[in-house]
Amino acid sequence: MNPPSTPLSTHLADLRKSYERAELNEAASHADPLQQFNQWLSEAISAQLPEPNAMTLATVGSDLRPSTRIVLIKGCDERGIVWFTNYESRKGRQLAGNPYAALQFHWVELERVVRIEGVVEKVSDAESDAYYKTRPLDSRIGAWASPQSEVISGRGVLVANAAKFGAQYLLNPPRPPHWGGYRLKADRWEFWQGRKSRLHDRLRYRLQDAEWVRERLAP
Repeated sequence: MNPPSTPLSTHLADLRKSYERAELNEAASHADPLQQFNQWLSEAISAQLPEPNAMTLATVGSDLRPSTRIVLIKGCDERGIVWFTNYESRKGRQLAGNPYAALQFHWVELERVVRIEGVVEKVSDAESDAYYKTRPLDSRIGAWASPQSEVISGRGVLVANAAKFGAQYLLNPPRPPHWGGYRLKADRWEFWQGRKSRLHDRLRYRLQDAEWVRERLAP
């Protein structure tokens, strides 16, 4: 008879990590959160982290249930942070009913997290068209083939749809009307840097009277 195994919860409770790579202080950080974000994103890319452009997107539906998923940042400037997706997906439907959302980047190897909150709007058709044309052909066809977030009977549905739209549009599929970009205009940023003894650094930027107020939060 085999001895009982140790519960997984026991192993989880024993997991520990000491954060000692860097620090984040008011004197060395930018007064503008966008500049601070661009610096950290550039450092994540330079460090060759896996998918440094991946971010968690959180939305809330009409039933008040929050949901999250991973999307990829495709643009960032003073107008906001941009990603592209299916407008008829769950997140698209939720954003149509409640335009407020949150984003989070987690660069584990650098012991850093960035949280961003704000209001979301669709980008222009011209912006969506321009980005869509840069995508690989398979991805452009995929935007037509996948009824994102809908129940399907099996993977064969996607394969059949891809074949159908591939034959229909050949090398020049137009952008689907249900697919395009969103832009989050931030009114709150938070930068988290892991520190020793769980005394982490947290700097929050919030918009007040068109100016950014920078504050330190307790970890």
